[in-house]
Amino acid sequence: MLEQTRQDATSPWHAGELAMQRSVGVAERMDGPGRNFVRKAMPEQHRAFFPMLPFFVLGAVDAKGDVWATVRAERPGFMVSPEPEILEVRLPRDAADPADAGMEDGDAIGMLGIQLETRRRNRLNGVIRRTDPGAFQVHVGQSFGNCPQYIQLRSSAFVRDPDVPTAMPPLHSGQLDDRALGMIEGADTFFVASYVDRENDERQVDVSHRGGNAGFVRVGADGVLTVPDFPGNRFFNTLGNFLVNPKAGLVFIDFETGDVLQMTGRVEVLLDSPEVASFQRAERLWRFTPEEIVLRPDALPLRWSLPPGL
Repeated sequence: MLEQTRQDATSPWHAGELAMQRSVGVAERMDGPGRNFVRKAMPEQHRAFFPMLPFFVLGAVDAKGDVWATVRAERPGFMVSPEPEILEVRLPRDAADPADAGMEDGDAIGMLGIQLETRRRNRLNGVIRRTDPGAFQVHVGQSFGNCPQYIQLRSSAFVRDPDVPTAMPPLHSGQLDDRALGMIEGADTFFVASYVDRENDERQVDVSHRGGNAGFVRVGADGVLTVPDFPGNRFFNTLGNFLVNPKAGLVFIDFETGDVLQMTGRVEVLLDSPEVASFQRAERLWRFTPEEIVLRPDALPLRWSLPPGL
């Protein structure tokens, strides 16, 4: 399923993404959009978008090869793009965040800028260049936009100075406790990081939004998460990565308390499972088995609220 053709060599899609596209018969149709919309630099609207954000989502890979997703917040303006190929990020190190171990000079990174109050989101991946513990540059490898599907509208506000860390320590575990289960089973939003090492030996990290009705992620008695894959843009960045490298990092946010739940583990993609019929609108499923779990109470200085009436 992961055969590479000569035509694939000039495509922005790697073997896993192409395999997913072929599985639904859209590989030829997605060739043009891939070449046109997956860019090696940020367009002007993306360069203007990132500086407006009070938080962003990132994916990083630690020294063990485990991938983590995280959410970091700062006052708007902490990200700027002096050139289309570069995003500068002024962000202090955070030893409590397991993703921080994958944010050294030369590390690959995936980034998602998302504005919940407008449902805008833009993604990029690239390589970190760091000479300062309080800042780094991302040299862009790929930059592209996403549609607003499945994003729950929310507005945010700071409840403390973002440079003042929480006094509450992270809680490490090998299994889901009641607090973690509650966050997952009540969630309408989470973020997932994945990565592949491409044919040119360059690592490509991706981080993506997932959303649905509250409770759209199911947790089995064995602690394994089952996640529906709804119709989307057919890029298949996440699931394509999973086919090549079945590792994932998930992050869930408690939008009312600022708590963050991070997990890294293994993934199985279910392209044709009878269980899909029990998930409304889902086209396929994937399962995530947590191997390391970190709950970080009060990790974020932001709190989010739903629109009136919701």
